[in-house]
Formats: sequence, C-alpha cells, structure tokens
Amino acid sequence: MSVLVLRAGGRAVHLERRTLVLSAALVAAMLGLGLLGLCYGAEWATPGEVAAALAGTGDAEVVIRDWRLPRVLAALVFGAALGTSGAIFQNLTRNPMGSPDVIGLDAGAYTGALVALTVLSGTSTQLAVCSVVGGLLVAAVIYLLSMDGGLSGLRLVVVGIAVNAVVTALNSWIVLRADLEVAIAAVGWSAGSLNGVDWADLTIPLWAIAVLLALMAAGSHAMHQAALGDAVATATGVGLRRLRLLMVVAGVGLTATVTAVAGPIAFIALAAPQIGRRLARAPGVPLLPAALTGAVLLQAADLAAQALLAPVSLPVGVVTTAIGGCYLLWLLTQEVRRP
Repeated sequence: MSVLVLRAGGRAVHLERRTLVLSAALVAAMLGLGLLGLCYGAEWATPGEVAAALAGTGDAEVVIRDWRLPRVLAALVFGAALGTSGAIFQNLTRNPMGSPDVIGLDAGAYTGALVALTVLSGTSTQLAVCSVVGGLLVAAVIYLLSMDGGLSGLRLVVVGIAVNAVVTALNSWIVLRADLEVAIAAVGWSAGSLNGVDWADLTIPLWAIAVLLALMAAGSHAMHQAALGDAVATATGVGLRRLRLLMVVAGVGLTATVTAVAGPIAFIALAAPQIGRRLARAPGVPLLPAALTGAVLLQAADLAAQALLAPVSLPVGVVTTAIGGCYLLWLLTQEVRRP
C-alpha cells in the first residue's frame, strides 16, 4: 500500500495513494453533478450558457446564479457536512450504525427547530440556534445514559435508538399541538428539502459548516488514533475526554446546521462514511472520503428528486430515505452475518 507523506505545520501527514485517487474521482463526480444541476431545470441550459451566467452575462443569469447555484452549492456543502458528521459518530461509537439520524441527533435538532417555529417567531437565526441546542441536549442525554458501566459504542447506539423513538414521538406531539399553518409547514419541512433554498438561507450556515469542517480536519489524526482504542490513543498522547467533547460538538453542529436550513435529511450521514470507507479500503472511517461521498450522494439524490415527478420537485429526503432504507437492510444483514 503506497503512502504519501506531506508536511503541514511541522507535522507529518500520511495519505494513502488510493485515498487521494478516490478523492480526485469524487471531486470530479461532484463537479459533473454540479454542472448537471446548473443545466437542469424547466428550461435546459447548455454548459456554455451556464459559464456565461456564472461570468455575469447571458439571458439565464438570474435563473442559474440566483435559483440553481444556491441549490447546487447547498447539496454539495450539506452532503459533505452530513458525511463528516456520520464519520465522526461512527468513529466515536466504533459502530457503522452510529450516525446522527439513527441515534436521535437529527430528531433532537428537529425538536429545537419545532420550538423555534411554534414558540418563537421562527427566524433563520432562531432556527439555527434552537437546532444546535436541541441536538446538543439529546447528545448529552444519550451520553449520560450510556455511561453506566463505562462508555460502550454498542450501548450508545442502542440508547440512541431508544432516545430517537422518544424524541420522534415528542416531535409528533408538538406538531399536533401547533396551529394548522405551522403544522403543515413543519411536516413538509421535516421531509428534508432543498426546494427554494436561496443565498439568504446559506450565508451563515456555509460559514458555520466551513469552520466546523476545518476544526475536524485539524483533529482528524487524533480522532483516528482514538478509533484504534482508548489504550492506543492514551499512549500516543491523545486527550480522550477533550477529543470526544470536540467530536460531539462538531458532529451535532454540522447536523443541526443542515437541519436548520433543509430539515432532517435522512441516511446520508449513515451511508456516506461506510461507502467512502469501503471505496478507500481504509481500516477506520476517514473523514475526507466520507465528506466527498456525502456531497456526491446528496447531489445525485437532489437531481433525482427534481426529475422523478417533474415538473413537481420532491423533497430530497424522500429520495434519500428510499435509498437509505435499502442500504440499512443490507447493513443490518452484514452485521447479523458477522461472526
């Protein structure tokens, strides 16, 4: 296995050649899907028209730059955020089922957003803050309930599934008690959708996601050391308590930021890290392949959501749930067969 060694800030960074080749292929797929997303619509645009619109000229400038580009960028960045969040929690739990949508963090972020919609005025800032707070509260509850007898990845996943069921029921109760207009909006938004996303919705989330992704990139080496076991991590000087707190805050922040804008988009965080790990043939769950795979999956799912019942655009969460359900069955089958 060939490994490239780079120097960054005095620290050696080991990158497998296969991971670099895979990353380049995924970036190419992202660019291709992004171009297709800019071309696709009620009126198809040629690549030349897209280039002209991005340069600030051409008749399709408003349609492409103001309508299609925010949606394409949201699919790319949100997919990367969800893929990274899934990789964080799968490394933390050491379990392929340990993703935010399975262990209840998506549901907790959705609870916070529902509180912002039903109790507060539901501004974008309130949605973002309440989503993060809701996700962190659920994460704290799961962590505390999982500490009995020592932290275990399997126990954390099982407790998370149980908490997810409780929080989902709470969300249903909140929707049933809400005013009709708010309830209809909340139910539609809960499917997870990129329909109608514009630049005003993306400014703060893009900055927040960029900061969190940079934070996790800086801590990726320590995270992979911790994934090898507590003894190995401690022997190499990794502060486990501080690292786990950082991982939880970053993972919840990434998930909650996406939820605040697009609603809970299911299964990207579950599937992307495992697909990226298998493609990279990596022993752990590497962040870069997970992020790039998540971006490609969400871009492809959003294009499918636009095309399946065109001209009606489905919520992208409908497509990711359908695909993710099949993936989850396959994953459970593999786990059952494992000796």
